[in-house]
Amino acid sequence: MRARLKEPWELNVMRQSGGKLAEVVAILREAIAPGITTSDLDRMAEDAIRARGGIPSFKGYAPAGVVYPATICASPNDAVVHGIPNELALKDGDVISIDVGLIFGGYHSDCAFTVVVGEGTEEVRRLLDVTEQSMYEGIALAVPGNRIGDIGHAIQSFVEPHGFGIVREFVGHGIGRLLHEPPSVPNFGKARSGQLLKPGTCLAIEPMVTLGTHRTKTLDDGWTVVTADGSLAAHFEHTVAITPRGTEILTALDAKASA
Repeated sequence: MRARLKEPWELNVMRQSGGKLAEVVAILREAIAPGITTSDLDRMAEDAIRARGGIPSFKGYAPAGVVYPATICASPNDAVVHGIPNELALKDGDVISIDVGLIFGGYHSDCAFTVVVGEGTEEVRRLLDVTEQSMYEGIALAVPGNRIGDIGHAIQSFVEPHGFGIVREFVGHGIGRLLHEPPSVPNFGKARSGQLLKPGTCLAIEPMVTLGTHRTKTLDDGWTVVTADGSLAAHFEHTVAITPRGTEILTALDAKASA
């Protein structure tokens, strides 16, 4: 299945999908505070998605036969991605990554963010700032004529001088009619390598960065991925469309924001 949009109306639907998801993300960001549970956030996300005419992308997803049971992925502290929401209340100082996707008009959008509950330490704030900026560094290279490797190289070149680890086992992806479509979009790599980027290509660019090494492990629930060394992790993601005029960030609140 391709990640390229062949018709102009497809991009318009992707814009609508991304815009609705951006609204959901804003609701979740506002709600995160000490005492709230990730199950609370999950219910809030599903209600917000369905109120906007969407369908949760993740709920019931089973690429390897293990069904994902929730609307959001909620990954606290040393969890990198795919954490399953639960009734444990967030507390001051927790680092929480939220990943959420929706389907609207048959097209997926996907977005993730990480926040610290309360103020957090300077080191944690730096981890979040570097991870988020690395995403924008990658997005800036997602333009016609560049290659997939340019995105990963930009992310890696920005992150590693800060002494952080870049997760390698999990990467970004194409997106459109399916949640995960070719091509894979690693957050590391060699410039001018990989698939040529053409107008109409839609990608989910999502660096996952740790305070320790890049190594991870998956817990017995079959979904939750944590850092192997127990270090904190951060995860940011936007769905973008490559157009003749540059890159359009579809999951930004101002849906036509460009890198």
